[in-house]
Amino acid sequence: MRTILVANPKGGCGKTTLATNLAAYLADQNQRVVMWDMDRQKSSLEWLALRPAEFPSIASLDAERDEIHPDIPENSDWLVMDSPAGMHGKNLAHALKLAQKIIVPVQPSVFDMSATRDFLDRLMEEKTVRKHRSFIGIIGMRVDPRTRAAATLEQFLKQYDLPVLTYLRDTMVYVNAAFNGKGIFDLPPYQTERDLPQWQPIIEWVKA
Repeated sequence: MRTILVANPKGGCGKTTLATNLAAYLADQNQRVVMWDMDRQKSSLEWLALRPAEFPSIASLDAERDEIHPDIPENSDWLVMDSPAGMHGKNLAHALKLAQKIIVPVQPSVFDMSATRDFLDRLMEEKTVRKHRSFIGIIGMRVDPRTRAAATLEQFLKQYDLPVLTYLRDTMVYVNAAFNGKGIFDLPPYQTERDLPQWQPIIEWVKA
């Protein structure tokens, strides 16, 4: 089983959007996917509850029920962990031990960049990262490349020797899909023609 952790201590940075869409993509590829919702707000679980029955299924784990030792279904191909805001200490350390890939979403705001700086500094000190058992990829969220904020975010990310996988635009496509328990990979191509190419670097990095 391959394991992906989507994490950033800053709330509202796009963790659940990334986690649910990634899970949807993997399920659409006939992979056996488990979504572990580690956030007590249960946003990912609510999304799964809305997912149409005819779509590829995604198994679920609940943060309250499965806290530290999740009962992961046998023969699972992927575990996608949607982490809560402010995750730290033992919970973060345990998630990092499980994770082979860590995706860190960042928005182009001074608050997000400040929180992410501290988080990345902490990640780089973790044993699993230092010994190259876990790998970190950064994603710019809700970024309009024409703005000054986008340029500031790009400059901020250059200070880290980490791959910036892609920038995802700010669009209601993700919101509308989530209302129906879908990811953008479940939508007709004409609705996602601008977004799917932005996801290709994420998919290649996750599978590598």
